[in-house]
Amino acid sequence: MKFPDNFLWGGAIASAQAEGAFDADGRGLSVYDLMPCGKNRVQSFLNGEYKEKNLIYPNRQGIDFYHRYKEDIKLLAEMGFKAFRFSISWSRIFPKGIEEKPNEAGLKFYENVIDECLKYKIEPVITILHYDIPLYLVEKYNGFESRELVDLFERYAITLFERFHDKVHYWMTINEINIMRYSPLDAGIKDSGKNELQTIFQAAHHQFLASAKAVIAHNRICKNSKIGMMLGYEPAYPKTCHPDDILLAEKSENELLFFSDVMVLGYYPETMKHYFKNHQIEIHMEKGDEDILKKGKVDYMALSYYSSAVCSSDPDDQKNVKRGNIIYGIDNPYLTTTDWGWTIDSKGLQISLLRLYHRYHKPLFIVECGIGMHETKKEDMIEDNYRIEYFKEHLIQVQEAMDLGVEVMGFLAWSPMDMPSAASGEQEKRYGFIYVDANNQLQGSYDRSPKKSFYWYQKVIQTKGECLTDNN
Repeated sequence: MKFPDNFLWGGAIASAQAEGAFDADGRGLSVYDLMPCGKNRVQSFLNGEYKEKNLIYPNRQGIDFYHRYKEDIKLLAEMGFKAFRFSISWSRIFPKGIEEKPNEAGLKFYENVIDECLKYKIEPVITILHYDIPLYLVEKYNGFESRELVDLFERYAITLFERFHDKVHYWMTINEINIMRYSPLDAGIKDSGKNELQTIFQAAHHQFLASAKAVIAHNRICKNSKIGMMLGYEPAYPKTCHPDDILLAEKSENELLFFSDVMVLGYYPETMKHYFKNHQIEIHMEKGDEDILKKGKVDYMALSYYSSAVCSSDPDDQKNVKRGNIIYGIDNPYLTTTDWGWTIDSKGLQISLLRLYHRYHKPLFIVECGIGMHETKKEDMIEDNYRIEYFKEHLIQVQEAMDLGVEVMGFLAWSPMDMPSAASGEQEKRYGFIYVDANNQLQGSYDRSPKKSFYWYQKVIQTKGECLTDNN
């Protein structure tokens, strides 16, 4: 087992979860700055509790990547990273999102991060928007429900392309764009209105346009880079071979893949047009929108993969439906779960790659995959053998998919360092190869220290995956 020489090994972080320094050097507020730690953090923000309660806001501190990026990138280089995915904070470049001129201090920070990566021959992989929409755009426009954000996003993207086009070879427009179907705030939607589906899918149309216009601008400005879309993917399995279960899983898949259909294929599929009609959804399009979508098709498809879901048409099972990472489903009796209840399904990653490649025939880039666990540093080094086993089994499935002809660009683990969870804000939901000394109360030194998995991943990269078949 050996991966190709040009395979992009590495890891991924997000600006809102890692950077901290939320009020430094002219940065404006984003929605994540006002979301407290806890599983109800989104509802807390929507209720306006930040206006009257003294709560803990983990994203304001992150893991202080803003001041420690040199130390962190040096550790990534020690692991042997070939690529490092990070996002750019929109409000660090345009504090409100509406300014005519960008904040130079913000651009300079990212230029320094990019240069630090290049110093170690690490390819920067940049996500233009990773959930953290400027707060002003949420409060004034209700996020992407307003068409105003299409041009504002395009201006933001063009600013990045013009500044970094000669240094960055891999871009992606919007992180896990389909998650907005279940979490509208990720698209900046604070008020879903009387018809939530109408609001969500109209905002999705505006995000499709914003992404497509960014792709068109990229292709005009950047001559030596690729730009992709990013999907949160969770394969749906039917509980049984009963046709009703199979149809339910198929419908679930089609709803999830609607987002990538538009961005990869460049048009709205007929199945979703009928879905809109059946749910009294009317997408307002202006003249030329369809042409923009067609011209703004992406070069590759990026995906996150954490778990799979099971669909059942049995009314008794409907009482036990819960949301996994993305899709609502029931427990899979054949698989175990993480400390946070997410199904661990390594073969599901091969299934995902096969499904997506056969549907789109585009290069695939795994830009998130990992396991969040409770960990306490009691000894010199955390012996996270469960993480090693998790990644080993998943990477074997990647290789098997590639042996079947699937084109996979790389594998970026989520995440290199422990940092607050996007879903709950918990620092103690730990994903990293590198332990960060901090807890949910924002207490600790924030010092970094490698776990056992750090050295294992280092060996995987050094051997191009050959060590995955070792029995040691």
